[in-house]
Amino acid sequence: MIRNTILLTLLPLLISCGNNSTSNTSLASDLSLVESYIQNLEDENNISYTKIMNTRGSYITSMCYTKTSDETTNTVFNPCYSCHTKGEIPNYYNDTNLQLEYNFPAEVMKNPFTNLFKERSTQVASMTDNATLQYVRESNYLNHEGDILPALDLPREWKGYRPDCYFNFDDEGFDQDPKANYTGWRAFRYYPFLGTFWPTNGSTDDVIIRLDPIFTQDENNTFRKEIYALNLVIVESLIKQKEIPLPSGIDEKIYGVDLNSNGILDTALNISPSIESYVGLAKLYLREGKVHLARGLFPENTEFLHSVRYIDWDNAKEQIGMSARMKELRYAKKYTWKRYGEIQRAAQSELWESLALDSTEGQIALFKGNYEEGLRNEIGWVYQGFIENKEGKLRPQTHEETINCMGCHSHIGATTDSAFAYARKFEGVNKDQNDYGWNHWGQKGLNGIQEPIVEYLNHGKQYEYSFYLLNNHSANEFRNNDEVQSKFFDLNGSIKEDMLNALHKDITVLLFPSKERALELNKGYKVIVEEQSYIYGRDTHIKPIKNVYKVIKEGQVTGIENPIVRP
Repeated sequence: MIRNTILLTLLPLLISCGNNSTSNTSLASDLSLVESYIQNLEDENNISYTKIMNTRGSYITSMCYTKTSDETTNTVFNPCYSCHTKGEIPNYYNDTNLQLEYNFPAEVMKNPFTNLFKERSTQVASMTDNATLQYVRESNYLNHEGDILPALDLPREWKGYRPDCYFNFDDEGFDQDPKANYTGWRAFRYYPFLGTFWPTNGSTDDVIIRLDPIFTQDENNTFRKEIYALNLVIVESLIKQKEIPLPSGIDEKIYGVDLNSNGILDTALNISPSIESYVGLAKLYLREGKVHLARGLFPENTEFLHSVRYIDWDNAKEQIGMSARMKELRYAKKYTWKRYGEIQRAAQSELWESLALDSTEGQIALFKGNYEEGLRNEIGWVYQGFIENKEGKLRPQTHEETINCMGCHSHIGATTDSAFAYARKFEGVNKDQNDYGWNHWGQKGLNGIQEPIVEYLNHGKQYEYSFYLLNNHSANEFRNNDEVQSKFFDLNGSIKEDMLNALHKDITVLLFPSKERALELNKGYKVIVEEQSYIYGRDTHIKPIKNVYKVIKEGQVTGIENPIVRP
């Protein structure tokens, strides 16, 4: 099969001036502020915001270079299915073939992620545990007055996203600023995605959602928290394409919307995925065609924040926690609406281009946008990010660093409208439930969360994390997590049934690393920060990774014969 291609156009940062001379002077001043800010970051960190220093193909992740077969033991491993699969409509992308073959553009046949092969033991050994913990516990996002540091650092006329979430959540996950005003951001808890983002592999993280302000208001343009909460559940039902329970019965007559889609306005105990309207002001906007609703799609102007953090250690609980310090702050916004047909045509055009080329060699993907306003995919989303500079402060990502985000959020089968986490949100509706979905990890963690069960074609229903371990024989794509290896597998490579039974009851048995491993991984990543070498790989490790190809040959197969897909 031929790898899907993404043929987009890379646009440089374009700034146009008006005809008014005063406006031109003001714009020139604003431009110089932004340019001066960027120039300082380039000089201080030895980076470039516009040049491609390594490769345009860094959207193909480092994990995709994993060796999936061991010739000495004649064993085949499959971590690929977690991302490369057949999408659920309206995700029309099907990249299941990437489970079977390495199908890379010529430009990236040679693995560009050279950090994977570096030995960092000496540098890590020079870092103390106390200094490391002190570093990760110092916030680079909020100061002692509660101000958002990266927002203060940005020039006044910065055109991209300016961080505005205070991570100050009430008991329902709603964020508030220092004056107790709601920012629109709402935290939710979810099942961590397979592999890389498990804390045992080096990072903790969270995801926060915000809908357009119209979803927070009643028909008189007044903010109402209960309307916003209800619209968020409506969106959840649409995204998951399933019924979502409500915390208590809701009188549909109050909102004039048939929430449970039973044909009458009565008391709703759940939201139906067949729902045809939002509530409040968004209902009026929907009628006027100013906002849209469809299964599997977020409404326009939906935003996500994703903070990636170090691993802290809680001595009282004797387990890991989220660090105050962020490694990255990732931002996404759905800037425009795309209909089913448009999404389908985008997916088909990639296949047609591939067939026309009649080659087993993939084509390089280029993305519209720039470092300031973000890069865009073809189904309506823009992505931007902030990452640590040499001193540990959050700076905007360069153009090339942002390209690294695009592969996972563009044209793979595993996403739902380009996103991962919201489709995996917990569905507990009462605050005393362990799997209550609406709060932040800092308020309630993962302890006691039972392993999720999912269904795979030809495999039936499976415990999701256990199934990954069985097919990959490790907790990450690189198969270099020795701690999980020894915990879940015996010396013969067979999985330990007692550990699987423990995992079914509490996913932290797998997901949480020991204190020793957590500190080692924190130190290993700190080396990358000091080097500012993100474009050569951000994966946290100490020793060179062995189960990774340095060079891929054209037409090279993975050894996987039977791809794993969801029904």
